[in-house]
Amino acid sequence: MAVAVSALALAASACGKTSTEANTDDDKGSDKSSSGTYKGKGIGLAYDIGGQGDQSFNDAAHAGYEKAMKEFKIGGTDVEPSDGESDADKVQRLTALAKQGYNPVIGVGFVYAKAVGEVSKKFPNTTFGMIDDNTIKEPNVASLVFSEEQGSYLAGVAAAKATKTKTVGFIGGVEIPLIKKFEAGFIQGVQDTDKSIKVKSQYLTQPPNFDGFSKPDLGREAAKGQLDEGADVIYHAAGLAGQGSIEAVAAEKKWAIGVDSDQYLQEPLAKHKAYILTSMTKDVGGAVYALTKSVIEGKPLTGEQRFDLKAGGVGLSDSNPAYKGMADLVAAVDKARKGIEDGTITVKTTP
Repeated sequence: MAVAVSALALAASACGKTSTEANTDDDKGSDKSSSGTYKGKGIGLAYDIGGQGDQSFNDAAHAGYEKAMKEFKIGGTDVEPSDGESDADKVQRLTALAKQGYNPVIGVGFVYAKAVGEVSKKFPNTTFGMIDDNTIKEPNVASLVFSEEQGSYLAGVAAAKATKTKTVGFIGGVEIPLIKKFEAGFIQGVQDTDKSIKVKSQYLTQPPNFDGFSKPDLGREAAKGQLDEGADVIYHAAGLAGQGSIEAVAAEKKWAIGVDSDQYLQEPLAKHKAYILTSMTKDVGGAVYALTKSVIEGKPLTGEQRFDLKAGGVGLSDSNPAYKGMADLVAAVDKARKGIEDGTITVKTTP
């Protein structure tokens, strides 16, 4: 349903292949009338590192994009990042989307924070969505953030109940505060369930190297190392690189725990799905849809919009029949879920 002509027009500037388009101060992205009737071209979606096809974070955003376009009968265009791009490239990409009349314009991932902060000032009548960052305080920016630590706590409970070796692993893509939330929740969930279980944590890269979100080989090697050290359940928060960890775990017939999307249901991972015990789901698609709906209705969301466990923003999937067959595991996860929702359990955001 993407708008073909717009996609062609964006090919050079929006895909990050060049940095030649000049920025302007004209707010050509405005789509509001006094009656609140939507007059924009549709959704402008700019993907994070790894791009569409990561079976995780970006694909979750794409699902919300597709749903919103279909339900509201609007157009849209989604654009990919390029390897080694700069903040200036991201600024160009978002500027191109706003200038062509897309509304909302959504940056998928914290890497867009600087660009959203800059471009949103130039297009005050366009609503911008900033996923996974709440530092931009412009009045036309909605910060779409999640309580990843809560969903990761449930993943930790599941891992503690599933392990037979009393050793589990966590693989983070890049060691940044956002991914530390996944690690913190997972470790707490494991230890609250069984303090005798060892948790091995590893990060694939350190900033400013973000290959840990995009290179499956890194995830594969990290998982092999943890398996060799006795881990029989491994949870990843590594985007596209996490596919490699799932492949390595499945090859040894151990348990993998996916992230962001329900990775048991992802077609490219179908041959490994018997060993994907569960996934910590993050409703990025729901956030994209909610922001688009608000713009269509003429009442755009702004400021911090938090999607936590109680709101269904994060959770734990149960698609794998093997998961449903573990009665003790299911009961423990359900108990933990209720504890987080009623405030009995407070989950840490740092390890």
